[in-house]
Amino acid sequence: MERAASALAGWRRDAARVDTALYAAIAQTPTPALDRAMARLARAADHSRLSLAAAAALAATGGRAGRRAAVHGLAAVGVTSAAINLLAKPLGRRRRPDRVAEQVPLARHVPMPSTAAFPSGHAASAFAFATAVGHALPPAGVPLRGLAALVAYSRVHVGVHYPGDVVVGALAGTAFAQLTTAALERRVR
Repeated sequence: MERAASALAGWRRDAARVDTALYAAIAQTPTPALDRAMARLARAADHSRLSLAAAAALAATGGRAGRRAAVHGLAAVGVTSAAINLLAKPLGRRRRPDRVAEQVPLARHVPMPSTAAFPSGHAASAFAFATAVGHALPPAGVPLRGLAALVAYSRVHVGVHYPGDVVVGALAGTAFAQLTTAALERRVR
């Protein structure tokens, strides 16, 4: 039992080192052409605004299938957001990265959230929406998953998350979307 605990502690330390090294590499890589775009994208994703806009577009232009996809996507965002913000973040309690110490360029900065960093709620919600919409309307899922990946990356680029935060957020959002869509489909039957 002690060996397993020791191995787990060693794995956690190694994972944290890799995570902080990746964060530092992204922070210190000059990308002036990307900086403003990533900051705009990170802000646009606040409060799931991109998902709300996509849901409105799907509902307005996609007929019955588009409305169904929009409902599934927004339901998945609601479930995911609640689970991440009310359960996972308080348990994770990971501090946000120190943008000043890692010299994240000012052009990238967005307001630093006051919540815990782990897992990323932005990544979780974006992937939840994309996964649920993709389940209901597969052709729409591909570009939405690409957008979700960009949203997740933008959170690291602007310096408010470590890479591990967004990876776990993306995985959690995908899982919660699958659970949500399965529950919605059972209810319809």
